[in-house]
Amino acid sequence: MIAIKPENDDTRTGERNVLGGALGSCSTDPMTGFYRNGCCSTGPEDSGSHTVCAVMTSGFLEFSRSRGNDLMTPKPEWGFPGLKEGDRWCLCAVRWLEAFEHGCAPRVVLSATHERALDVIDRAALEAHLEKTDDPFRRLVNELDMQLDDGEVAMFRAKVKVSFKYEGDD
Repeated sequence: MIAIKPENDDTRTGERNVLGGALGSCSTDPMTGFYRNGCCSTGPEDSGSHTVCAVMTSGFLEFSRSRGNDLMTPKPEWGFPGLKEGDRWCLCAVRWLEAFEHGCAPRVVLSATHERALDVIDRAALEAHLEKTDDPFRRLVNELDMQLDDGEVAMFRAKVKVSFKYEGDD
């Protein structure tokens, strides 16, 4: 079932991610979310708890199909384009956990994963499957070490590549 909310209804207002911050966008291409608003918002209508923003892998897509949920085949009658490797999609928390238990859980985007996912999935499991985003600054980072404490960053350390060009008065 897909629920559509009015365009002017900001379902993310007040919703939090698993890190304790505001719920971020998961994907608008393809458009994801139970409410098809691009984020993993949830509510009483969402009995499947589509709260985990995950980056699809061929292994997970095959696993999901083997469990009776074919996410690869387009279903135009539902406005569903079909997913491919690399697409971001709001998954049911129980399906992600099942994939985790079978060793084929996809990477997750914590900033776009709804805090309600923690009702089903242990935080450590999610943190062990962090997506490495294509942030232009990430290419500058050689090593990154971050520790979380109750969803807050307790320690952050990075080694970065830096170059300078001095253009002073000579």
